[in-house]
Amino acid sequence: MREEERRGEEEEDEVEVRMVLPETNLENNTVTEVFCSEGEIALLPCKFPQLSTLHQSFLLLQVSWLRRRDWHILTTGVYTYTSDMRFSVLHKDTSDDWTLQIKYARARDTGTYECQMYTGTGVLSQFVNLHVSTPRAAILGPRELHVQEGDTVTLVCVIQQGRPPWVFWYHGDQMVNYDNRLSVETHAEGARTHSRLTITHARSWDSGNYSCLPPNVQASSVLVYVSEAGNSIAAVVDGHHSSPRSINSGVP
Repeated sequence: MREEERRGEEEEDEVEVRMVLPETNLENNTVTEVFCSEGEIALLPCKFPQLSTLHQSFLLLQVSWLRRRDWHILTTGVYTYTSDMRFSVLHKDTSDDWTLQIKYARARDTGTYECQMYTGTGVLSQFVNLHVSTPRAAILGPRELHVQEGDTVTLVCVIQQGRPPWVFWYHGDQMVNYDNRLSVETHAEGARTHSRLTITHARSWDSGNYSCLPPNVQASSVLVYVSEAGNSIAAVVDGHHSSPRSINSGVP
């Protein structure tokens, strides 16, 4: 049973690699552009179809990945030659794919990487330009929101170029505890994620700084001032005084 499970896992890994590298014939000096967001897994393709006719034990010493900015050798064959354990090669004995995997990609990983194959007459190379972007969160509307007690407050946070697994909302330095008055809805549309925080029947203690904080994304904040019903002077929050007017809190 264990042997069957192992074979099943290998087949799944092979499918993953093939999905990264569709039926593409990468030739010598090919340049590929790869885009990802911080915190994601970056997969850099390298494929030498002509290697499938050679002996695999010979190949393990022939394919290397280099980082061009410092000419650091990252991998040779299936072995990793960097202390940064985020780097590894995805390769199966019967395939000609040598995908470089970078886990938890960082902005500083941006740059050019070279996949080299050593032959008896020289070196064949394929290049990958990796672009790692830093997604940013933005709460729609003004930076200060003035409402009255009993109003419904809706804050919409948009994360561009990122699909975080979750989105946290903070009131001051405390994570928002959702109840029958506070709720959050989060959904993704393409490369954009929307998270909506709704506060019904706002109370004076709801005043304060609200932050949208997805993982690996720069946070966005807004100040909410809740004044007593019928009072044109907004509440004082964290030592800041509001302007003597009230703004509709609704966000479409």
